[in-house]
Amino acid sequence: MANLVYVSGNRKKWISVGRYFSESGIDVDFLEQDLFEPEINDIKIISKTKAKEAYEISGKPCFVADSGFYIDHYPGNSGYPGAFVKRSGVASDIESLLKVMENVPDRTCRFVDCLTFYDGEEFYTFYGVSEGTLAYTPVGNQMTKAKSNLWKVFIPNNCSKTLAEMTDEERNNRDDGHTSATEIFIEWYKKNYEEEKGKVIIKK
Repeated sequence: MANLVYVSGNRKKWISVGRYFSESGIDVDFLEQDLFEPEINDIKIISKTKAKEAYEISGKPCFVADSGFYIDHYPGNSGYPGAFVKRSGVASDIESLLKVMENVPDRTCRFVDCLTFYDGEEFYTFYGVSEGTLAYTPVGNQMTKAKSNLWKVFIPNNCSKTLAEMTDEERNNRDDGHTSATEIFIEWYKKNYEEEKGKVIIKK
């Protein structure tokens, strides 16, 4: 059993997250478990709340990963849906989203992913951002590794295709300046933590 645990009720997220850890040589277990999300549009607070519950359930140093989708000029509600991307129904009903946005010329939007690691004493939060624009029509196939239906309508900066339209190679090598909270966390974890006698301890 690994000393590090990833907790999520979404197995699709594990497919994506697990690949990063496998490539980095870090052992991590997956615990499929839905976690409580407070009714607040603040991705950091949501992430820390879920990380604390995940630790109480797993009893091990663990991390959770959440993402928000922010549309700068959503009519009457700038930045919507933010951390409410799932609860708002936007991700599951992209046709309605496109209808609301059909007459909005500035379609700037972004994915923000937030990963919080909790070792039972301290919280460590990491962010990744992918900037882009909202397409006018959904394009691309829904893939098992896709984190969201919104991949069909999100065109990263400096790209002409939606995320769902791209091949794995195109998506991984796109030149949009995106960052990954998972990759940032992995680098930090490798530098600051080590496994010793079955425990994860911080390096001094």
